[in-house]
Amino acid sequence: MQEVLFSLKNKTAIVTGGGSGIGRAISLLFARQGATVHIIELNGDAAAEVAGEIKASGGAAQVHTCNISEQEQVRVVMQHIGAADILVNNAGIAHIGKADTTETSDFDRVYNVNVKGAYNCMHCAIPLLRQSGGGVILNMSSIAAVVGITDRFAYSMSKGAILGMTLSVARDYLAENIRCNCISPARVHTPFVDGFLAKNYPGKEAEMFSKLSASQPIGRMGTPDEVAALALYLCSTEAGFVTGCDYPIDGGFVRLNN
Repeated sequence: MQEVLFSLKNKTAIVTGGGSGIGRAISLLFARQGATVHIIELNGDAAAEVAGEIKASGGAAQVHTCNISEQEQVRVVMQHIGAADILVNNAGIAHIGKADTTETSDFDRVYNVNVKGAYNCMHCAIPLLRQSGGGVILNMSSIAAVVGITDRFAYSMSKGAILGMTLSVARDYLAENIRCNCISPARVHTPFVDGFLAKNYPGKEAEMFSKLSASQPIGRMGTPDEVAALALYLCSTEAGFVTGCDYPIDGGFVRLNN
């Protein structure tokens, strides 16, 4: 029987923020490829809906309602999961503001979820990967880590930290067969984008959507499924020689915008 490429059969995958957008697409795809998917979400109802889709298609999924900014909550969830093969740090939030317009409370909120939350999950999940003899950590960064994005001071800070942590973890755990990479999307069309436009540009949603889409040289936003496909490769055995890398998936934004 011919081996299936990018199979995750008999793998246990942990996906944070798996209830919507990119996290949802990753959870669904990983389950289709054979993984047992553990969705860690603040929004338990959204996570349960995704898990229901997975189970209806014959896959395996569990939901864990958790605030990733609280390490003790993360620790309890990880201990419940047990040995694991894959951690996808996808959960994150955004904020609009410059250095002098970003309040301390907003800066702390972004840091606590995007930076501390990713740290908490890696801190508590690495022992689970050890139990499996190694594994993969995939962090969700952003093009904002490497280029200047207007009015995204706190968000850019957090994604720069993700990139730095990715490189550090990749170096530190080479000998333990733990790979670590990150993905840096440009704009991806998710429910978050629709909510952002409705909140900040009421009545001008279509106009702003077109403007944001055109900022990618390819002329459109990415899709969650496209990001999920890259995540699948990086978490599969076929990517066994890949660690310490950042993968832009940006429609040419970083290299082709002149």
